[in-house]
Amino acid sequence: MAESDPVRHVTPEQRVEADPTPGMVREQAIAVEGLWSGLVRTAPGAVSGWHHHGEYETSIYVAEGTLRMESGEGGGTMVEAVAGDFLHVPPGAVHRESNPGTAESRLIVVRAGHGVPTVNVEGPA
Repeated sequence: MAESDPVRHVTPEQRVEADPTPGMVREQAIAVEGLWSGLVRTAPGAVSGWHHHGEYETSIYVAEGTLRMESGEGGGTMVEAVAGDFLHVPPGAVHRESNPGTAESRLIVVRAGHGVPTVNVEGPA
C-alpha cells in the first residue's frame, strides 16, 4: 500500500466468514500482510473448540454480551469479560471461548502477526 492509496470501507455485507472454529462465527473484515480484523459472534450458551492464533498477537474487544475465555495449563485459567472489556491473547496461547450469557456475544478482533491466523487443536497442554 502506498500513501496515495484510498481508505477502504468495509460494510457488514462485505465481511466474509473465515477461519472456522466450532462454536463461533468469525467474519473477516480486513486481512492484509501482518494484520487481520473482524467480528466474532457466539450464540448464548455456545462453547468454541480449542484453538490458537499461531504467531499473531490478538486483541479482543467485547462489543456486546459476555465472554468466558479458558486458557493456560490444562485450560485452568478462566477470564470473564463483559461489554467494554479488552482481552489480549499472546501468540500460540491455546484457548477456547464461550458465551455464558443469554444474548449473542459480538467481539471485535484485531490480530497482528504472520502466518496462519487460526489453528484448531484438540485441547490445551
